[in-house]
Amino acid sequence: MELDPRGQRFAATLTSIVIALVLITGSGWLALAQAVVFAITAYDPRRGPYALIFRALVLPRLGPPAEREPAAPVRFAQLVGFTFLSVSAGGYLGGAETLGTVAAAFGLLAAFLNAAFGLCLGCEAYLAIRRLSNRTAENVRKV
Repeated sequence: MELDPRGQRFAATLTSIVIALVLITGSGWLALAQAVVFAITAYDPRRGPYALIFRALVLPRLGPPAEREPAAPVRFAQLVGFTFLSVSAGGYLGGAETLGTVAAAFGLLAAFLNAAFGLCLGCEAYLAIRRLSNRTAENVRKV
């Protein structure tokens, strides 16, 4: 499965807005809602709510993408986002506001970098892990 990178940047923009609202309001419930969005998107990036909005409202105005990207790094990035926003929600709802704020801030940083510059930190981490695991496997085979 391959994805339109413009859709990922659109989703990162909406995610940035939601997480900024989490930080402004300190709402653990909103953090939990974003964590659910991440969970759905980690399962299938095409079925996430932001992807549905992109396909219905934005894509018809843009036309087909010039390039596509593999889904696996995006799914991993969504899983990382899910982790941060789950921790954030748990922090806010459990009375550990500092934990909630820090976890949400990390999530916002990653989402903003993707939205503004097309730099997906989770995707880059996925690729680095793959490269390291391939090197490790090659070294094991040599022994």
